[in-house]
Amino acid sequence: MREQPVIWAALCAYRRLCLSLPHSAAVSLGRALGRTVCRLSGARAGRARSRCAKVLGVSGLEAAKIVSDAYGHFGMALTEFFRLPKEYRRIDEIVTVTGEENIVSALDRGRGVILLSAHIGCWEYGAAAVANLGFPMNAIGAEQRDWRMTDAIAKIRISCGVKTLGKGLDLRAAVGCLRKNEILAILLDQDARESGIVSPFLGFPASTPAGPIKLAKKLGCAVVPVCVTRNADGVGMSMRIYPALAGPDGSPFGDDPQYAADRCNDIISGWIRETPGQWMWMYPRWATTVGDL
Repeated sequence: MREQPVIWAALCAYRRLCLSLPHSAAVSLGRALGRTVCRLSGARAGRARSRCAKVLGVSGLEAAKIVSDAYGHFGMALTEFFRLPKEYRRIDEIVTVTGEENIVSALDRGRGVILLSAHIGCWEYGAAAVANLGFPMNAIGAEQRDWRMTDAIAKIRISCGVKTLGKGLDLRAAVGCLRKNEILAILLDQDARESGIVSPFLGFPASTPAGPIKLAKKLGCAVVPVCVTRNADGVGMSMRIYPALAGPDGSPFGDDPQYAADRCNDIISGWIRETPGQWMWMYPRWATTVGDL
């Protein structure tokens, strides 16, 4: 992996700054940084606005606001992630959890639990909140361009009780933790390219990762949707944990892969429509199937 010294140095400096400020001030700084990046992103932000307007059927003005909010949100999320080890001691004050009993009942099956989530809201704080409740928590680790970033992400997570598995969906590690009746968090709103299941996502066909669905079928583990969104105050968060999913007519989830992919995408699409300013419109979700919307 190639090192990116300029970006790494900038991230390190920004992290030090974030840690030196009160939490609310640091989060406000993150919002301002994100919105500044939006203004400077030119064509990339323009594509995000076009994508948002087409998918949600909103005006260009409304799409511009949603995308600006999204950039601001992800600037806040980066700041919050840097501060997570410091704020973990009061994670139960920051994140309000509802539906904890759904994880308990899913684990009672004894076959492991896949937490279904997406790049919406504050998923890293959600994972930390689940670990803080005493559950064995694992998360998939995306390989960053600079190995030091990959290592830093894993270290921040483990400091909060969240173990990072290998690059992408490391099948051996995923199977291992589920067979130990642990929890594996997976973000499903990514373009799986040629290996995915084509399924509607916000009304447009998208290549959807098949790995989690295959795992659910192979191991019989529960699939529990979880969404963590930012509250109106900009600092507090709300985590909703839903009952485990089932297949058609109560059959095991994953037995019908197309149904499973459609159901997962329908749930995630609903979350995005509820809080569009907290999803990653800058990501070309539909690139494989319909090109860059």
